[in-house]
Amino acid sequence: MTTHLLAIDQGTTSSRAILFRPDTSIAAQAQQEFPQHFPASGWVEHEAEDLWQTTLATCRAVMEQAGLTAADIAAIGITNQRETTVVWDRKTGAAIHRAIVWQDRRTAELCAKLKAEGHEALVRERTGLILDPYFSGTKIGWILDHVPGARARAERGELAFGTVDSWLLWKLTDGAVHATDATNAARTLLFNIHTGAWDDDLLALLRVPRSMLPEVKDCAADFGTTAPRLLGGAIAIGGIAGDQQAATVGQACFQPGMIKSTYGTGCFALLNTGATAVVSENRLLTTIAYQLGGKRTYALEGSIFVAGAAVQWLRDGLGIIKNSAESEALAEAADPAQQVYLVPAFVGLGAPHWNPDVRGAMFGLTRNSGPAEFCLAALESVCYQTADLIAAMNADWARSGASGHRTPVLRVDGGMVASNFAMQRLADLLAAPVDRPVIRETTALGAAYLAGHQAGIMPAPGRFADSWRLDHRFDPVMPAETREAKLAGWRDAVRRLTLP
Repeated sequence: MTTHLLAIDQGTTSSRAILFRPDTSIAAQAQQEFPQHFPASGWVEHEAEDLWQTTLATCRAVMEQAGLTAADIAAIGITNQRETTVVWDRKTGAAIHRAIVWQDRRTAELCAKLKAEGHEALVRERTGLILDPYFSGTKIGWILDHVPGARARAERGELAFGTVDSWLLWKLTDGAVHATDATNAARTLLFNIHTGAWDDDLLALLRVPRSMLPEVKDCAADFGTTAPRLLGGAIAIGGIAGDQQAATVGQACFQPGMIKSTYGTGCFALLNTGATAVVSENRLLTTIAYQLGGKRTYALEGSIFVAGAAVQWLRDGLGIIKNSAESEALAEAADPAQQVYLVPAFVGLGAPHWNPDVRGAMFGLTRNSGPAEFCLAALESVCYQTADLIAAMNADWARSGASGHRTPVLRVDGGMVASNFAMQRLADLLAAPVDRPVIRETTALGAAYLAGHQAGIMPAPGRFADSWRLDHRFDPVMPAETREAKLAGWRDAVRRLTLP
C-alpha cells in the first residue's frame, strides 16, 4: 500500500530526506551537506544546483535504504530554508545567479533607504514584516539589477522567481509547476497576508515584475507529480511549508495560544494567534502559521540569530570543547557564585531588539572564569533570548484580544533540545514548563503530515494533535528571586551592549 510519506527538508547547510511510516515513525533518512559561498563581507550564497542535486540524491538514498519504490510512497512534502531567493530561466531551468541566502545582508542600504522614505509602515501593514535584508523581495531586485540583461528578461516574462520550495518543485516536476505555499509567500515582502495575494503596491515599490511570481496555494494542496525519470515513477507532491511553519505543524500547535520554539543554528519561536493577525508592539513579526482549506492561521514570530551557533563558537572559535555534548557537563560544573553573561550578537541581535550593528560581548568575567563558566554563559544566553521573545509574545497576546487561551507550556525541538541541562535551565528562566516531544524531527514531520493530509492518509489537525507524544516535561524549580536576579543581569548586559 502507498502509505509511506517522503519529507524533503532543505536547510541552510544541508539537504535531508526522511521517509515516515504511516504511524509517523521514521523508516529511513539521509543527509548531504553542500558548500557555502561568501563572496563579500555580509554576503551568503548557495549554488541553486547544489540545493537540487543534494535533495535528489537524498531522496534516492532513503528510498534505497528502505527498499521502497515510487509506488510505495503516497506523497512528498517539502519544507525549506525560508527567504533564500532563486531566479531562473523558464526555458532552460538554470538559475541566472547563485541563490541569495536568508542570512545575506547585501541589501541593507536599500532597506535603510526605503525606511528613510517612509515605506516601512506600508510594508508592515500588508506583510507583517519589517524592512530588512532578511526577506526575499530586495534580494530579487538585486539580482535583476546586477545580472546583465536580467531586468529586461524578467519584464518579458522569461525569468521565474522562487524561494527554495518553488525551485525544488520546478525541478521535481520538470518545470511543469511554478508554485509556492502561503507560508513561504508570506516571507517575501511582496505578499499581502490579509488578502492572501501578491500585492501590486509592494511589487511596484521593490520593482519586481508580477510575471516572475509563483502561484500561491494552501500548505496541503495538489502541487503536481514528480517527473517519473527522477525517482522511478510519478509521486504526488502534496505539502509545502517553510521550515518554522512546518515545525509548528509537526508540534501540533493548532490551537490559538500554543507556542513552539526550534533550536538549531538560531532559534525561532512561533505563537499561534488563530484567525487574528496580531500586530506586535514589541518588534515581533506577524506571519502565516499555515493555510489549510483556504483558511489562514496566523502567528507571531520571533527570531534569534545565534542559539546552537553559540556552542559551535565554543568548539570552533575558542576550542574549549571538542563536541557539543561536552558543554552540558562543563556548564553543570560552573561556579554558581559567578554571574558571567554572553550576549551572542555575532551577527547582530534579532527579535525583539532587531539591532544589526551590535556585536557579541562577555560580561562579568573574573580571574576564576574558565571553560565551565563560558559553557554555562553560552547555554544560558539561548535561554535568556528565548525569555525575551516569550515576554514580548505574552505582552502582544494579552493586548490583542485574540480568541483562545494562551498556554504557558513551550514545545521545543531542534538539536539543542537533547541537552537536559539546557532545557531545565530554559524552564527555570521562563518560569514555565518546557515539553520535549518523542519525535524531534518535527520540521520534516510537519511536511510529511501536510502531504499525507492532502493524500487522505493523515487525519484532520485535531486528530493528528492527539498523536503528539511527550518525551519529557521540564518543570521550573529555580527560586523566583534567583531567576529575577539572573534575568536582571541579562537585561543589564544587553543594555550595556546597545548603549549608543
